[in-house]
Amino acid sequence: MAITFKHVPHPHIAARKKTGAPKTTDEHVGPNGRIALVLTTVVGTMWCAYAFAALALVALPSALSGGRLLDLIQWISQTFIQLVMLSVIMVGQNILGRASDKRADMTYQDADATFHESEQIQAHLLEQDAAINTLLDKILKLETALSAQK
Repeated sequence: MAITFKHVPHPHIAARKKTGAPKTTDEHVGPNGRIALVLTTVVGTMWCAYAFAALALVALPSALSGGRLLDLIQWISQTFIQLVMLSVIMVGQNILGRASDKRADMTYQDADATFHESEQIQAHLLEQDAAINTLLDKILKLETALSAQK
């Protein structure tokens, strides 16, 4: 009697070791994607929000000169909020995205460490199997010797 278990690692483990964690820089983007990334990077800054606020303020005197409340409300909603909040929201999304990327990377590192620990456990179990097989061989020899004495 012998323990004959053979550990077969999942094929995903080898593939994962080759590729590593996915990064946004690994994504293929064409010329349109690069233009979009540049514009998103520029517009998603607080400096752009300040520039948009200044641009919106240029139209404020004309909204106030009409004397109608509707003109002021339209300026606030259609000009100021849309221009300024676009950049502010993008800044917030960029911050949240970086935090999400850090969490994803930490999760990947945790999974990698877990896989490593699992491999160590498998190696330990193989050592134990070898020791148990040695003991089983000795027990079998003792049983055979005892049976021969009777």
